[in-house]
Amino acid sequence: MTVAPRVGLVGLLGSGNLGNDGSLEAMVAYLRAEHSDAILDFLCSGPDQITARYGVPATRLRWCATETQEAPGKAALAAKVLKVPLGIAIDAFRTASWVRRHDVVIVPGTGALEATISVRAWHTPYSMFLVCASGRLFGTKVALVSVGSNDIRQRLTRRLITTAARLAYYRSFRDTFSRDAMLRMGLDTSEDAVYPDLAFALPVPHEAPVIAGTVGVGVMDYHGGNDDRQQADQLRASYVDKMKSFVLWLVDSGRPVRMFTTDVHDEPIMHEVIAHLRAHRPELGPSQFIAEPVSSLDELMRQIASVDTVVASRYHNVMYALKLAKPTLSVGYAAKFGALMAEMGLAEFCQSAHSLDVDRLIEQFTDLESRSAKLRPTMTERTAANARLLSSQFATLSALLFRAPEPARTTAEHRRARTGVHP
Repeated sequence: MTVAPRVGLVGLLGSGNLGNDGSLEAMVAYLRAEHSDAILDFLCSGPDQITARYGVPATRLRWCATETQEAPGKAALAAKVLKVPLGIAIDAFRTASWVRRHDVVIVPGTGALEATISVRAWHTPYSMFLVCASGRLFGTKVALVSVGSNDIRQRLTRRLITTAARLAYYRSFRDTFSRDAMLRMGLDTSEDAVYPDLAFALPVPHEAPVIAGTVGVGVMDYHGGNDDRQQADQLRASYVDKMKSFVLWLVDSGRPVRMFTTDVHDEPIMHEVIAHLRAHRPELGPSQFIAEPVSSLDELMRQIASVDTVVASRYHNVMYALKLAKPTLSVGYAAKFGALMAEMGLAEFCQSAHSLDVDRLIEQFTDLESRSAKLRPTMTERTAANARLLSSQFATLSALLFRAPEPARTTAEHRRARTGVHP
């Protein structure tokens, strides 16, 4: 490009999810290192936070954030019902206008094409469709980079997601499961690459002291997925009760515990577990149980770096732990956890949050601890390999999205190129 490229970044960014923000951090680092002249701005869920962090303009992803909690009552319900169709129409114009102003638009990783947790069609699926359709309409290169996906049963959500992916200029998936899921939903993915989660490109904290024997426990506000709406409350209560029991077992067996979260919505769950533990083990000292809030990705990485082993439910809690070569037990909610754990050599250390078995969790954890010395080298090697793969993807992005097209060769130049004969 002969002028500074205008680059927009899109996603559920700046909304208190440190996992999503980690993928963004890796992408911004690449852009500032390799394309420092690029003019950046954002279409995101937390524009104020993103502007404060990066010092660039940011626009709210959706005109009406109907997923936020509102005061109960008929008036609030009526307002919400009216806002949905109005927001659908307004966002079509807002998104098209925003995309049109850019040369390149990037969706940096995350579960942009997923419905593994409860999501309405007019939320992220519709936003992704609008971004990709606008890119195709106005000639803006839209890149879906190391994104996650899954098999989606809801017809409208599936149609929006697959159409968005079909209209993208470039797409890559963060695991083979995501790519195969899109294939099963009717998208030709034969030319699509698989690259690791973007957060594998992040630097690791240095000089973070490890507290021997400490177990890091990451919980989440788990309610199941789209197919579990009728039993969401029961799933949440069951998950929380079982995590309470497991944490109680950890402290009773003499293991210090450090709790952490990657999403602001998970903090109430952490406080429930803390309250339960304090009520049943009031004699615990401050060194036996630590639960400190984090406000940045760097703080979270340092907390994870300070423990010996990890048991976690958020995808990026698990991913960051593996990146830091921490023997990890995944209590996940989707097939992407199994894919990540298998890729890092820990396939047998997984459970589903939907049907968590505490006795089996204890057995798995005991086995994990006993094998930790043998597991760490494999995680370290695969993390390094993932970083190399992401460097390769960044080079591909530079060539496809930013490099000016080469002048057309003449017939004589083509002939010389093929034969190696030069004047």
